[in-house]
Amino acid sequence: MSVHKALTEHAKKQNKKFTDFLALDQRREEFISEAIELCKQGKDFSTEKINYVTNQINNLAEQVCVPTRKLVTPDMVHEYVLTLK
Repeated sequence: MSVHKALTEHAKKQNKKFTDFLALDQRREEFISEAIELCKQGKDFSTEKINYVTNQINNLAEQVCVPTRKLVTPDMVHEYVLTLK
């Protein structure tokens, strides 16, 4: 019984980490979209929020098997926006 309980608790913890990853990844994508829109409009933007969430994702990746993400630079956003024109 205690082995079953331990496995169940472990599975719950793993599931929470995967759920956290999905939420963080979605938030990162939203911040990237915001930066792209600002860049397209010629307005100032920052990658600080993107990279804050990216670091959270990468820290989580050290604990559980989820993919890491690259930090984003303003140049990366500018280069991407140029491909849209």
